[in-house]
Amino acid sequence: MESAVIVAIVFVSFIMLTKILVDAKTRHKLIDKGMVDEKVKFLYPYQLGIAPAALKWGMVLIGLGLAILLGQVVPHHISEEVTFACMFLFAGLGMIIYYFIAKNMAEKSGK
Repeated sequence: MESAVIVAIVFVSFIMLTKILVDAKTRHKLIDKGMVDEKVKFLYPYQLGIAPAALKWGMVLIGLGLAILLGQVVPHHISEEVTFACMFLFAGLGMIIYYFIAKNMAEKSGK
């Protein structure tokens, strides 16, 4: 019974993810071809030359990886606390650095 629930959850998640990706791809193609209202274009910052989301998530994941690495280096009796605190600290720093990079790129592109 439990395995059927897990399979159902995975199946529904896969279908929902596929639908979201297909819808996003369709919206991007419509924007690229200019077949939408001008107001809709501002919902998708990739059109405006702003730093891509992959940069943001890459920086956050690097921060999380550094936190886990740092947690392995510190003494064992405090490693969990240090790892947990550093994960928030480094992920937050990654987001802040991304903000300044995106702001700088937006200013350079004149948007």
